[in-house]
Amino acid sequence: MSPADFLRDYWQKKPLLIRNAFPDLQSPMDPDDLAGLACEEGALSRLIRHDRSDDSWSVSHGPFPEEMFPSLPGADWTLLVQDVDKWDVDVAALIRHFAFLPRWRIDDVMVSFAAPGGSVGAHVDQYDVFLLQAVGHRRWQIDARDNPPLAYRDDVELRLLREFDPSHDWVLGPGDMLYLPPGVPHHGVAEDACLTFSFGMRAPSSAELLGDLVDTLTAEADDALRYHDPDLAPAADPGEIDAAAMARVVRALDALRGDRPEQLAEWFGNFITRYRSAVEVIPPQLEEGEQPRSRIEIEWDLQHGGRLQRHPYSRMSWRRAGPAAVLHANGESHPLSIDDATLLANADVVDGGDYASLGEQGRDCLIELMDAGHYHLITEEDDE
Repeated sequence: MSPADFLRDYWQKKPLLIRNAFPDLQSPMDPDDLAGLACEEGALSRLIRHDRSDDSWSVSHGPFPEEMFPSLPGADWTLLVQDVDKWDVDVAALIRHFAFLPRWRIDDVMVSFAAPGGSVGAHVDQYDVFLLQAVGHRRWQIDARDNPPLAYRDDVELRLLREFDPSHDWVLGPGDMLYLPPGVPHHGVAEDACLTFSFGMRAPSSAELLGDLVDTLTAEADDALRYHDPDLAPAADPGEIDAAAMARVVRALDALRGDRPEQLAEWFGNFITRYRSAVEVIPPQLEEGEQPRSRIEIEWDLQHGGRLQRHPYSRMSWRRAGPAAVLHANGESHPLSIDDATLLANADVVDGGDYASLGEQGRDCLIELMDAGHYHLITEEDDE
């Protein structure tokens, strides 16, 4: 199936089971790797346990102590770690298989390890997700019918469905993948010890978009923009907020929003490249007495086999702005040529050839981004 056919027939329309989507898949990580990551400060991890005797569920959040894992039972629990692509370059490399989607739409790769019987319960997501089976086998049940029941249980802290009546039932093995559009109830249960990779899409709610836009517009608003009523007529009832007043309110809000497509595009580019977690890209921390590497030294390193590796939490996208472009990097805007913006938005690694192909403005921008922490210089000495 071509990407165009998939997008036309399935994307945000109906689920799709893809057998052997990743032929001969070798998982880039094993359960021990995931457990180790769940012990790290800064990793977003959860442990979900299910007690079948009374159908109760519990969730605890990491980081977890290493000694906890050997004490866990042999069944009915799941460890989930989000943003694994930010911690493991081999997991991040899997995202390249989804290059037919806008990169800014891809949120993260969540990896879950489940002991036999492990699950997170029947639930529904409000975003597209690709569920790739990496190790072991997981049974997936989904309800793909129109208007499935979506009421949640009120006796558990997880958002689990009160009713779940599957219309499809499959067991996925290594390399199999299931695509689910938003709003499809699903329930995955480990048949044996298994690892599942979830490629989740970023789908901000209308409320989230509106809230951020209002904050941005308010911060930039001219205080002279106010409600006014030069057409005011004598009030029929001084206690009434009449239709004319409401029309003026709408005009006042419209004046705040304005009719400036470029301003809206600028806001959205910055909004969508800011990361949803608390992790921020910060300038490199120097040891006491250490001097930052000069631009001349950086350029010499790039000419002699060095390269710039992008920070895993650095999100970049670009958009056209007239004949040129704007690169958005974690909520900051950088005017560039289209060629330079395209290169920087899509390259996880910038080598000497890439740097030489940039225009002067692009090279200046790259050095600025490096100083802000978006890139880390790797020299030939580092490789050795």
